[in-house]
Amino acid sequence: MRFIQHLSNTGVLAPPRGASPEECLPLPVTHVEFIDGSPGVCSFWKPSEEELALLNAGAAVRLTVVGVTHPPLAIGVDGDQEIVFQERL
Repeated sequence: MRFIQHLSNTGVLAPPRGASPEECLPLPVTHVEFIDGSPGVCSFWKPSEEELALLNAGAAVRLTVVGVTHPPLAIGVDGDQEIVFQERL
């Protein structure tokens, strides 16, 4: 999947220290606030035609995080009816 620029984007995450932009591209993000007041960051991704075909055939979405664990997170679909956060203005 490839990240995309989204109309709601409010910032860009730079590559981590030690990684070049060729190894890790800057990521456009939207800063949000969850209903309980906690801050969050969303990025938006689109599947390729091949990935979309796999998803439509029942393949699962895979999330990979560098390291031995990852923070709490959520995966959803832009435009679905589940609202757990609001954009920070």
